[in-house]
Amino acid sequence: MRRKLAFGAAVLVVLAAAAAGIAIAAGGDDEEPLTGATLAKAGAAALRSTGGGTVTEAEVGDDGAAYEVEVRLPSGRQVEVRLDRSFRVLGQEADDDGAGDEEDGSGDD
Repeated sequence: MRRKLAFGAAVLVVLAAAAAGIAIAAGGDDEEPLTGATLAKAGAAALRSTGGGTVTEAEVGDDGAAYEVEVRLPSGRQVEVRLDRSFRVLGQEADDDGAGDEEDGSGDD
């Protein structure tokens, strides 16, 4: 009986650890990356807004934006462009995830 109980407890520990690993591998946060045509449209709208650069990340938005696109400018600065569902720019701001970022001064917040 003890052997069965110990085995059952070990199985539960393994299952709990596996479930935690899956949650961590899934990102641990709610950021959902954009793909396909949505990624292409959001990236193009963001690059028009910034006047060029490279899209480094695009995801489903929050705080009232449908999409958020991070763009690395030719200067090396990173900005986040917020878009609505029609891919219209709601605003952009310096991406504060990196060191040395400054506000872009566009006033489009």
